[in-house]
Amino acid sequence: MASVTFDKATRLFPKMSHPAVDALDLEIADGEFMVLVGPSGCGKSTTLRMLAGLEDVDSGTIRIGDRDVTHLPPKERDIAMVFQNYALYPHMTTADNMGFALKIAKVHKDDVRRRVAEAAGILGLDDYLGRKPKSLSGGQRQRVAMGRAIVREPQVFLMDEPLSNLDAKLRVQTRTQIASLQRRLGTTTVYVTHDQVEALTMGDRVAVMKDGVLQQVGTPREVFQRPANAFVGGFIGSPAMNLFRLPLTANGIDLGGLVLPLPRSALRAADEEGSTEVVLGVRPEQFAIVSREDSETPGLDVVVDAVEDTGAVTYLHTTAKVGTEAAEVVVRAPGRQSYDKGEELRVAVDPTAVHLFSAKTDLRLPTEEAAT
Repeated sequence: MASVTFDKATRLFPKMSHPAVDALDLEIADGEFMVLVGPSGCGKSTTLRMLAGLEDVDSGTIRIGDRDVTHLPPKERDIAMVFQNYALYPHMTTADNMGFALKIAKVHKDDVRRRVAEAAGILGLDDYLGRKPKSLSGGQRQRVAMGRAIVREPQVFLMDEPLSNLDAKLRVQTRTQIASLQRRLGTTTVYVTHDQVEALTMGDRVAVMKDGVLQQVGTPREVFQRPANAFVGGFIGSPAMNLFRLPLTANGIDLGGLVLPLPRSALRAADEEGSTEVVLGVRPEQFAIVSREDSETPGLDVVVDAVEDTGAVTYLHTTAKVGTEAAEVVVRAPGRQSYDKGEELRVAVDPTAVHLFSAKTDLRLPTEEAAT
């Protein structure tokens, strides 16, 4: 096992106007499960391929432990990679697929059998060692691909969206198995996904990327509760955070008639950058439905456009008038209640629970002080 370090690592493809990965600085601790997450084209898979030696590094360095592996071929990096499509040999049995890399490396047959048997026991594949891939389910093939990586006993596991070909139920089950397996083996793991729910539930830490640039690194709780900028706030969380660009007023900000006071620290920061607006972030669960008849409770009036009833909770996709424009607002409501399309509701929000971002830089504004 070993740590992984990206030191200003950059990859610029020919004819591209900007780097696919731009001066990436990232430290991954020995034994850590690090998840790289972001939208399609953000550079997360390129980062993984740079670490694997499948993509060149145009500048900067990559280290595994104390070794500079920036320009080493893949076979000399002591890594094992699990791909999205599993890449199993169709004419080989499960046991042969798992042990093939060891056979090529001329490992003794007894050691190959022992390692394959140990990996099969860990992954619950003992009864499938004689089967070929065509007779295995998608989840079983994924575990065979995992077993092929495990038997190599590498310093680092690399996983490139290994669950994307599985159905929803099996994906949930398998991601739990992978996280549990990684804890048991203690092998440093770098996992790439576009699914932010996977990122939050699997990783020790999460690295959020956009346009080749690292936006934030932190524990799932840190990234969710204190997003570094509006992009991270809007990307992490399901459904996504509601974001509103609002003008500053003498009393704070006005969200469609719902006036929210702002912390002095946020007001000072906006004033220092010469901004007359802020970006307000409110997660769906931070809205509370209040009575429209209660004139003493201020709120934002919304109209229900669609109802997403998941059983435990209901997500209301609504429209509200914010300023002179109509804004889409997602509200989480208890699942035990029923709502109709076209229904008019009023929602309130705790001003201390919202997120504030700069309208000029999108960076998080300080909110440590009490609201004015």
